[in-house]
Amino acid sequence: MGAILSAIRIALRAIARNGLRASLTVLGILIGVAAVVTVTALGAGARDNVGAQIQSIGSNFIIIWPERALASGARAATGAGLRLTEDDGLAIKRDDVSVLAISPVLSTRAQIVFGDKNWSTNAQGVTRDYFTVRNWALSRGSLWTEADETLKSKVCLIGTTVAKQLFGVVDPIGKIVRIGRYPYTVIGVLQKKGQSPFGDDQDDDVAMPITSMRARILHTAPGFAGVLMLSATSPETTQRAVKQAEAILLQRHHIEPGAQPDFQIRTLKEFQEIQEKVYDLLTIVLVGVAGISLVVGGIGVMNIMLVSVTERTREIGIRMAIGARAADIRRQFLIEAILLALLGGIAGALIGVAAISGLGFLLEWPMRASPTALMIAMATSALTGVVFGFFPAHRASKLDPIVALHHE
Repeated sequence: MGAILSAIRIALRAIARNGLRASLTVLGILIGVAAVVTVTALGAGARDNVGAQIQSIGSNFIIIWPERALASGARAATGAGLRLTEDDGLAIKRDDVSVLAISPVLSTRAQIVFGDKNWSTNAQGVTRDYFTVRNWALSRGSLWTEADETLKSKVCLIGTTVAKQLFGVVDPIGKIVRIGRYPYTVIGVLQKKGQSPFGDDQDDDVAMPITSMRARILHTAPGFAGVLMLSATSPETTQRAVKQAEAILLQRHHIEPGAQPDFQIRTLKEFQEIQEKVYDLLTIVLVGVAGISLVVGGIGVMNIMLVSVTERTREIGIRMAIGARAADIRRQFLIEAILLALLGGIAGALIGVAAISGLGFLLEWPMRASPTALMIAMATSALTGVVFGFFPAHRASKLDPIVALHHE
């Protein structure tokens, strides 16, 4: 142990004598370690952020939208085939035991006006079940009633973005806004949802009874549903809910077995799996780049150690002349190479932690340095020092003492 501590002291003095050279030598290792630590945290933060955004869309969310069917191998004419209707939704809710709630949704861009302020937002016509599907509660006010849906009442709920743009600090509950040409009473403000995984501001939204939407804002045929949004009873029953809903719609739309259906069903799980594949591929690429940086840094360590062996040839000869063994010389230079690599690893880890803090603040993601990633980075940098420092250390240990002593 004493010999190792002595070798560490000598190595630190040798590194300190050539501080600038040592700093430039470990630059590749520093970049590689910083990249590994940052990429690991960035990947974990991205996954957590997307997971939170997916949860914000709704619990066990499923969406069904219409698609023109294929007829005799060719695309059918526009308007051919059955549309999605509110009756489809009612049938699914009645017969699909794995469905918790379902709502038809009509959506369009609309101008909403209050006083001298106006805002272009996403207007949606929905039923009361929509807020169960989306797991969307109210921060203020109340939801409309079933009677409001029957009577096509001119009432609406607004998101926090709309509330901020139109009302500022004023309480919007009970205020009259104009949507298109019609006055609507604001009866509630929805809780903040934030950004969706698709980049949309979920809070830039105004919701009203679908009957009112159809009668005044977006004129459609009676019972028409742009899309159907539904929620399964649990994550475990999501796929069963999809299969049952598909079977019900195929039967209602008279789609023959093997024929192309006139609708599509998608779940957030599918989107999440695609996102996971993208992040995994991106992580592999970035870690590969970091690995190349470590190799470049390791080559730099090996080169500088070969230079150090040449510069200290006479010192090696003197140490051998007074009794140092080849193993002692090898250990000395190997420890110096490992220390160089570790210093680069430590500096890279510190820079990585700082980068994580900065990126977390800018992106507003839940990012943190992984202790496992830090330990792996340190171990990798030490291993780099061993691998690339062994050849110079071995070369130093094989010097002939007589030749070394005559070296100038």
